[in-house]
Amino acid sequence: MDRVTATYLIETPGDCAQAAATLAGEQSSGTFVDVPGETAELKQRFAARVEKITEQETVPSPSLPTGRSHPGPYRRAEIVVSWSVENFGHNLPALISTLQGNLYELPQFSGLKLLDFEIPASFAAHFRGPKFGAAGTRKLTGVEGRPLIGTIIKPSIGLTPTQTAELVQTLVEAGIDFIKDDELMADPPHSPFDARVDAVMRVINTHTQRTGKKVMYAFNVSDEHDPMMRHYEKIVTSGGTCAMVSLNSVGLSAAKKICDIGALAIHGHRNGWGMLNRHPLLGIEFSAYQKLWRLAGVDQLHVNGLANKFWESDDSVVRSMAACRAPFLSGAILPVVSSGQWGGQAPETFRRTKTTDLLYMAGGGIMAHPDGPAAGVQFLRKWWEAAVEGLTAEQAAKKYPELAKSVAKFGGRA
Repeated sequence: MDRVTATYLIETPGDCAQAAATLAGEQSSGTFVDVPGETAELKQRFAARVEKITEQETVPSPSLPTGRSHPGPYRRAEIVVSWSVENFGHNLPALISTLQGNLYELPQFSGLKLLDFEIPASFAAHFRGPKFGAAGTRKLTGVEGRPLIGTIIKPSIGLTPTQTAELVQTLVEAGIDFIKDDELMADPPHSPFDARVDAVMRVINTHTQRTGKKVMYAFNVSDEHDPMMRHYEKIVTSGGTCAMVSLNSVGLSAAKKICDIGALAIHGHRNGWGMLNRHPLLGIEFSAYQKLWRLAGVDQLHVNGLANKFWESDDSVVRSMAACRAPFLSGAILPVVSSGQWGGQAPETFRRTKTTDLLYMAGGGIMAHPDGPAAGVQFLRKWWEAAVEGLTAEQAAKKYPELAKSVAKFGGRA
């Protein structure tokens, strides 16, 4: 039987091999004590295997509490563990329970993080993966050869459907490619979902009829199951092309159900990501995280951005962008670069990644431009043209004086 393999970073006050064996037992056929039914034959079929242990440094104190008194030192290692697909079948929630179940609670670990996992072809064949991905999103928007330029409706909450549509009118006339609801905006009393879709799509459909350009708007369908299905159908019947899902809020099964319909591109927002990844010895790395959502079928996924407004380092963002573009299932998904972005980060983003295959999202970077949102869109494109030319932010501002207002407004934030 084919096997799924996972790589973890662990920290333990004891022996690394012993800790790895405890993880393998807890996450497969074993428990804290031998039980009569765990025969040698059953172990052969279902027990997880420790495939590799690479010991690293020791540290004097624990990264996380263990609930036990240990003198130290604490040993770190990278371990590789594998499971037979027979343990969980082609079931994504059961896969997560195996890869990330009770192992985080084990006192044998003062640190544990899922770094990555690999699945065999037989497992992957049971999942369609993203229906649209990066290539399909480009086809829906008609944007080729450059990043998609997008923004978020701001203020995040408080606008009525009519006010939202008025802002959308300004943005589509400015040449925006993509607009999305903020993750805080779902179906509130002051902006009911159906009314918002009607108002926004009236603007977008009229603009499409006049210009031939269909702006992609990601309406936030995140809700309980039945309302999510109704919201999705409302977008389809209104001529929309995209739905946004707050992935950590609705969960893997609900997201997969939405993705499986296949009529809309799915914009995956990872709000809540910090609680899964911020500690270096706890949670999950993005390389593993994005694979789970690609198995579910998400087409676009947030990766933060360079010089962002949050805690994440540029190196981490670059790795996340590469993970989204790496071959897996039906092809690349579109990395969504966001969080405190404006045009001045474009040169360094291109220098570090050498790609324009991304959605570049600027909320305040567009909405707060000194000359208004339309100028914000126009000059974001100009910043990316300069980036592809190989110019630094300083060189771009010198060569294209029209970018000076962006630098004056946002430069201290980069």
